[in-house]
Amino acid sequence: MPGVDSQHMLTSSERAALDVAIRKAEQLCRAEFSVFLGTSDGDPRDFATSLHNSLVAPARSILIMIDPTARAIEVVTGGHVRRSLADHQVELAIATMSATFAEGDLVGGLRRGIQQLADAARPQNTLHAGS
Repeated sequence: MPGVDSQHMLTSSERAALDVAIRKAEQLCRAEFSVFLGTSDGDPRDFATSLHNSLVAPARSILIMIDPTARAIEVVTGGHVRRSLADHQVELAIATMSATFAEGDLVGGLRRGIQQLADAARPQNTLHAGS
């Protein structure tokens, strides 16, 4: 499920805009992004975790699950991603998405959240002193 699974909630141009945002984010932080937009089956967190675990490389993946009916936003990160992406950074991205969704801009909220997560998850440059 790389990319966007929107259960037909997005237009083709909206889907394309999200695909571009995902590609840029993946290049920036070297993690794989997936977005699920639709109805979760049961508990939203459990559903998002199940989706994340079914990805090709869950340790290197970030899944964003949006259930508009349940008004739920879940972000699940793999073990490798969590080395550079802290919980508080995920919470800030969720807050950004929520605020933009409240303005009626679903795609804009996802794009901002994806960018924010990618910025936070990108590897830090380190300087190594010579011996």
